[in-house]
Amino acid sequence: MNKFKITGLIAAPFTPMHQDGSLNLSKIEDYANSLKRDGVVGAFICGTTGEGMLMNDEERMSVANEWIKFKASDFKIIVHVGSTAYKSSEKLAAHAEKIGADAIGAMGPIFLPPSDVESLIDYCQPIAKAGSKLPFYYYHIPSVSNVFLSMKDFLLEADNRIPNLVGIKFTHNNFMEMQQCMALYNGKFEILHGYDEVLLGGLVLGAKGAVGSTYNYMASCYQNIIHEFNNDNIIKASELQLMSVEVVELLIKYGGGVRAGKAIMGLKGVDCGPARAPIKKFNKQELSMLCKDLEKTEFFNNK
Repeated sequence: MNKFKITGLIAAPFTPMHQDGSLNLSKIEDYANSLKRDGVVGAFICGTTGEGMLMNDEERMSVANEWIKFKASDFKIIVHVGSTAYKSSEKLAAHAEKIGADAIGAMGPIFLPPSDVESLIDYCQPIAKAGSKLPFYYYHIPSVSNVFLSMKDFLLEADNRIPNLVGIKFTHNNFMEMQQCMALYNGKFEILHGYDEVLLGGLVLGAKGAVGSTYNYMASCYQNIIHEFNNDNIIKASELQLMSVEVVELLIKYGGGVRAGKAIMGLKGVDCGPARAPIKKFNKQELSMLCKDLEKTEFFNNK
């Protein structure tokens, strides 16, 4: 297992699709090149933003097969393999290891979520073992998974049961718990910040790496936040963070980060098509309204 520390922004890519909802893998090359030009250091594929739970195992493996072509020393490919059935996740983890992914991750099961840490570890352990040569990140996103368990306790108990556990993709606003996880065992675990709209808060606590959906189309804004923070210009960093908040507010207005984010990605020049049902397709009127709202922000100057 190659353990590494991520520094910088990891995008959570959308999965390109045709209008009929079938995969459009031909778009991934342009997508990967766009991220690389923007200075993004990797892609966390088939997660929430990538509609992983709306694809079957074969589709997810096809997406991974395409993204892995663009892996590089400075561009990591992390494959989300979580599902409602850990047996499917084992297959996806083994496939990720076979094709040479840099790491795997899995959120807790969204159907019948575990009620205690031991049960969550029972779910994660066989998945991590199936890709045992790869670093394994637990994907903590309770707003989606409904797994509201202590991540500190998870790390304490999983440390001896999951040898390739390296950290958590922490998509939660509990900064107290996030700091506890970062401090555990003198910083043994890598805690990747997961909420774009409060990246500055994560930086203050010591986060070095972050995974997010808006890094797909406005990475420069967040890179500037990191730059200003590193140069002790907190006021400027806060102003830039507020711009991020304004865009995230629009995502919520237009149906969420997947639905609206895919539309914005098209405005950036990478057409990822619509999201799958039950997410509604954008119509021309909505797209026009979204463009007008974006023009009221600094988005087009900082994308």
